[in-house]
Amino acid sequence: MRNLVLTMAAGTMLATPVLAADRTGYQAIAAGDFVTAAKRIEAERRIFPDRPELMLNLAAAYTRIGRSAEARALYDTVLERPAVAMDMPSGAVVSSHDVAARGLARLPMRVATR
Repeated sequence: MRNLVLTMAAGTMLATPVLAADRTGYQAIAAGDFVTAAKRIEAERRIFPDRPELMLNLAAAYTRIGRSAEARALYDTVLERPAVAMDMPSGAVVSSHDVAARGLARLPMRVATR
């Protein structure tokens, strides 16, 4: 299981490793600087592209800066892969799929243009 700290930042669910807060954009997200968070997480994803906590945090940052299509793609990627159990500070264990599903539910609705 991955040990994670779950936090709410401006209504967006974020999953962050306890010992790697800087590399996952946690501090920038907590400060509301979603552009900086996205840049930090994008850099970390070049090294660790398959870590679900990076995908989830990046999707949350993208959502906050209006990059909904990219956020949706990341949430979908998490859902396509095997679920990862994430330990929460409350003692609860949450699936990466549950976090992704909640993130998708917060995205603006897709509107058909034709």
